[in-house]
Amino acid sequence: MARRFCRAWPLLCLALGLSPALAPMARAEVRIKDIAQFEGVRENQLVGYGLVVGLNGTGDSLRNSPFTERSIEGMLERLGVGNLTDEQMRTQNTAAVMVTAMLPPFARRGSTIDVVVSSLGDASSLRGGTLIVTPLTGADGEVYAVSQGPIAVAGYAAQGANASIVEGVPTVARIENGATVENEIDFDLSTMNSIRIALRTPDFTTAKRVEQAINAHLGGIATTLDSGTVEVRSAAKVDIPGMLAEIEGLRVQPDAIAKVVIDARSGTIVIGSEVRIAEVAVSQGGLTVIVKEEIEVSQPEPISIGNTVVVPQTEVTVEEQEAQFSILEGDVSLQRLVDGLNAIGVTASQTISILQAIKAAGALHADLEII
Repeated sequence: MARRFCRAWPLLCLALGLSPALAPMARAEVRIKDIAQFEGVRENQLVGYGLVVGLNGTGDSLRNSPFTERSIEGMLERLGVGNLTDEQMRTQNTAAVMVTAMLPPFARRGSTIDVVVSSLGDASSLRGGTLIVTPLTGADGEVYAVSQGPIAVAGYAAQGANASIVEGVPTVARIENGATVENEIDFDLSTMNSIRIALRTPDFTTAKRVEQAINAHLGGIATTLDSGTVEVRSAAKVDIPGMLAEIEGLRVQPDAIAKVVIDARSGTIVIGSEVRIAEVAVSQGGLTVIVKEEIEVSQPEPISIGNTVVVPQTEVTVEEQEAQFSILEGDVSLQRLVDGLNAIGVTASQTISILQAIKAAGALHADLEII
């Protein structure tokens, strides 16, 4: 069985997209900044409603997008053009859009950020358009940035009399550095008595290791509050940005729960290094039905009355695969587990079924997540 495992291991590594040289491998140490973030130091979502003009007949049809018509009327009234009737507003060069952006932490007035422009009506393409001045507000209703400028569309659409082609999404565009920050978010690090570190993946073991790494480097100033939070106390007259720079560069070894993630649509299987199974016997077998069709032509004899006809010939063959039991040893490493699965000679979809069956039998000591 050991020789069979050694031969099967490279094949399963290729099936799972792994390198045989990488298994098994101890979990490496990573920087704290790669697994956690400082509480309060985060991005904020901004959103706004605006108009894109200058489209080459690919904008909203005003009949189907009445909000676009009302927006055009309001914009023209503010610019001194009013008293327009519905018959006079038949433009198809304008589209109503939603503008979204992320305001980075500590963004100052005058700095620029990228924005995403998405069509709201029935416009077919935003290519070649220009976004008109659009205020961007936060969740509190305050305006934090203003966006305007020519947009860049990655996709395209072309249509003829009897055919059309669409590449990408031409109704979504970007403006690099398209918004200017007009309002700042008040956040002063120097006034804080403590800083909290929030783990992106909460885990008590990882949080404790973060606490130990900080205390070993800076003294006993860190305390674990829960599985996802470590609090760091700051003394008076301490350079807090410098202290945070030291903390985020410290290295720890993160821990993780045992988990198997399965993407049933693509057949992708990801097995964590901590996954263990109890000793089980697995059998994989079944029937293969082969249907073969051939077309034969039946012709009448020479100098005779008759018609040429097509006669289909169908051949059905049933092959039965011999079911073989393989023993998967209990409490083994990830390498031995995948070796044992591959030794059975199963496909990705069959492996998914086997893992589900092992979990149902109570022999898989890990979380099984199907996405």
